[in-house]
Amino acid sequence: MLNLTVDDISTISADLFITGAIFILLIFSLLSFGILKMFQQKNRAGWYSFVGAVLSGVAFGLILKQWFL
Repeated sequence: MLNLTVDDISTISADLFITGAIFILLIFSLLSFGILKMFQQKNRAGWYSFVGAVLSGVAFGLILKQWFL
């Protein structure tokens, strides 16, 4: 059986929230743009967007490790 609990998120800093929001918007925007470009048969631009999303994800991980962990 699944037990649901209530978590207190008031301990999350505003800096962490803003950083997460910006990178989530960036990563998913690049993924969406890459999919759109692939459907438009513009493969090179699509792959560049996918690579940009991966690099943004890596940068997000490094920033989290450096500043927030």
